[in-house]
Amino acid sequence: MSENRTSSSNSTMILTFIAGAALGAVVVALTTPRTGPDLRGDLKDLARRAKRKAGKLAQEAGDTWDDMTERAALAAGDLKRGVSDAANDLRG
Repeated sequence: MSENRTSSSNSTMILTFIAGAALGAVVVALTTPRTGPDLRGDLKDLARRAKRKAGKLAQEAGDTWDDMTERAALAAGDLKRGVSDAANDLRG
């Protein structure tokens, strides 16, 4: 149970860090004296990087979900077999 809390806490911390880094990059881009085309190019590059990073994070989240679903199914099967074995033992 504590492993799930730690994983959730780590995910939240990573997402918070990424959001802060993205916000900082936007602030720097907007406050640095640049020409319009340079600024638009920088913002496009930033948006492309953010999109790639979001895609990677979504893929990792999907993989984690699939892994946890598989583990839950295995645990449910083990529990079902254990209950069935216990019931058979009680019957004699």
